[in-house]
This record gives sequence, structure tokens and C-alpha cells, in this order.
Amino acid sequence: MTRRRWPGAVYGSGEEPDYRFSLANERTFMAWIRTALAFLVAGLAVDLVDLELSHLERTLLSFILVGVGLVLPAVAWWRWASAERAMRHGRALPAFGASVVVSIALTTTALVFAGEIASR
Repeated sequence: MTRRRWPGAVYGSGEEPDYRFSLANERTFMAWIRTALAFLVAGLAVDLVDLELSHLERTLLSFILVGVGLVLPAVAWWRWASAERAMRHGRALPAFGASVVVSIALTTTALVFAGEIASR
């Protein structure tokens, strides 16, 4: 009896790549999941910690951080599946533009916190 691996859309075609590449792809997936958790926690912290920001600024920053944290797991899954399919078919790995969005969100947050520290 042949055991089917899930998800079939990823594992159902192509040839099995070197397991080290698949494991590296999984580690990258987990790194994006950790990043998503960090964004969720940062969004909560912005909302809960008493910062000298207006209610609107605090809410907006918190919403952006939590929003990025909510979207990143889906993006991480898409990236993992795309990379795994590319490896299985001997194609080049796909580009990953979501890192730009994460960088912008992180830079914005850092600038807000830096301004907050400088004003004290």
C-alpha cells in the first residue's frame, strides 16, 4: 500500500529532492512562523504598554503589526509549497517579495519606538 503524503499538490508530482533541501525549506517555514508570532506579540505590546502616542497612532500601529502577524503564516505556507514544488521539478526557487513588506513594517515600528525613546 502506497502512503500518500499531504499536501498532494506539493508532493504529488516531480521527484523527491535531497532531504536536506526539504528540511532547510521547513526550517525557513518555521522561521517565518516565529516572525509572525513576534509581530503578533509586538502588536499586543503596542496596544498594552503606555506609550506617549495618541490612541489613533497606537491603534493603527498595533493593527499593522497584528495584521502582518496574521498574514505571515499563510505567506510562509505559500513560500514553503512553492519552494518544495520548484525543488521537486528541478526549477529555480521562486522569488519572495513578502520580505519587503515585513521589512517595511519592522522599520516603521522601529522608527516609532525610536521617536518614542528620543522624546523621553
